[in-house]
Amino acid sequence: MSEIQYRYDTQLLIEGENLDPDAMTEYFTENFKGDCTLIVGDEDLVKVHYHTNEPWLVLAYCRSLGEIFDIVVEDMDRQARGLKG
Repeated sequence: MSEIQYRYDTQLLIEGENLDPDAMTEYFTENFKGDCTLIVGDEDLVKVHYHTNEPWLVLAYCRSLGEIFDIVVEDMDRQARGLKG
Protein backbone atom coordinates (compact mmCIF):
# COMPACT_ATOMS: atom_id res chain seq x y z
CA MET A 1 0.00 0.00 0.00
CA SER A 2 1.35 3.40 -0.95
CA GLU A 3 1.72 6.11 1.66
CA ILE A 4 -0.77 8.96 1.50
CA GLN A 5 1.12 12.24 1.16
CA TYR A 6 -1.79 14.52 2.13
CA ARG A 7 -3.93 12.80 4.71
CA TYR A 8 -7.08 14.89 5.08
CA ASP A 9 -9.75 15.16 2.40
CA THR A 10 -11.22 18.57 3.22
CA GLN A 11 -14.52 19.65 1.69
CA LEU A 12 -16.85 22.53 2.44
CA LEU A 13 -19.14 25.17 1.03
CA ILE A 14 -18.61 28.92 1.37
CA GLU A 15 -21.48 31.35 1.13
CA GLY A 16 -20.49 34.98 0.72
CA GLU A 17 -20.28 37.95 -1.58
CA ASN A 18 -17.89 38.55 -4.46
CA LEU A 19 -16.30 35.12 -4.10
CA ASP A 20 -13.75 34.31 -6.80
CA PRO A 21 -13.01 30.59 -7.27
CA ASP A 22 -10.03 31.31 -9.54
CA ALA A 23 -8.41 33.66 -7.01
CA MET A 24 -9.07 31.10 -4.27
CA THR A 25 -7.40 28.36 -6.31
CA GLU A 26 -4.38 30.61 -6.79
CA TYR A 27 -4.27 31.35 -3.04
CA PHE A 28 -4.36 27.63 -2.22
CA THR A 29 -1.53 26.92 -4.67
CA GLU A 30 0.66 29.68 -3.25
CA ASN A 31 -0.09 29.27 0.48
CA PHE A 32 -1.07 25.67 1.33
CA LYS A 33 0.66 22.34 0.97
CA GLY A 34 -1.69 19.82 -0.61
CA ASP A 35 -3.15 18.45 -3.82
CA CYS A 36 -6.38 17.53 -5.61
CA THR A 37 -7.53 21.14 -5.54
CA LEU A 38 -11.05 21.65 -6.83
CA ILE A 39 -12.72 25.00 -6.19
CA VAL A 40 -15.88 25.75 -8.16
CA GLY A 41 -18.85 28.05 -7.89
CA ASP A 42 -19.82 31.64 -8.39
CA GLU A 43 -19.67 34.94 -6.53
CA ASP A 44 -22.23 33.78 -3.92
CA LEU A 45 -21.47 30.09 -3.30
CA VAL A 46 -18.25 28.08 -3.69
CA LYS A 47 -17.49 24.39 -3.17
CA VAL A 48 -13.96 23.57 -1.96
CA HIS A 49 -12.29 20.15 -2.18
CA TYR A 50 -8.65 19.83 -1.13
CA HIS A 51 -6.25 17.21 0.25
CA THR A 52 -3.92 18.55 2.96
CA ASN A 53 -2.22 17.69 6.23
CA GLU A 54 -3.39 20.99 7.77
CA PRO A 55 -7.15 21.26 7.24
CA TRP A 56 -7.46 23.89 9.98
CA LEU A 57 -5.54 26.36 7.79
CA VAL A 58 -7.96 25.77 4.93
CA LEU A 59 -10.95 26.23 7.24
CA ALA A 60 -9.57 29.46 8.70
CA TYR A 61 -8.90 30.93 5.26
CA CYS A 62 -12.29 29.92 3.91
CA ARG A 63 -14.03 31.36 6.98
CA SER A 64 -12.32 34.69 6.26
CA LEU A 65 -14.17 34.76 2.91
CA GLY A 66 -17.68 34.03 4.14
CA GLU A 67 -19.85 31.61 6.06
CA ILE A 68 -18.62 28.01 5.84
CA PHE A 69 -20.90 24.98 6.13
CA ASP A 70 -21.30 21.33 5.09
CA ILE A 71 -17.76 20.85 6.37
CA VAL A 72 -16.28 17.37 5.95
CA VAL A 73 -12.72 16.45 6.94
CA GLU A 74 -11.98 12.77 6.32
CA ASP A 75 -8.80 10.97 7.30
CA MET A 76 -7.85 9.10 4.12
CA ASP A 77 -5.10 7.17 5.94
CA ARG A 78 -7.69 5.67 8.31
CA GLN A 79 -9.94 4.89 5.34
CA ALA A 80 -7.07 3.15 3.53
CA ARG A 81 -6.60 0.94 6.59
CA GLY A 82 -10.28 0.00 6.52
CA LEU A 83 -11.24 2.18 9.47
CA LYS A 84 -14.00 4.77 9.63
CA GLY A 85 -12.52 8.04 8.31
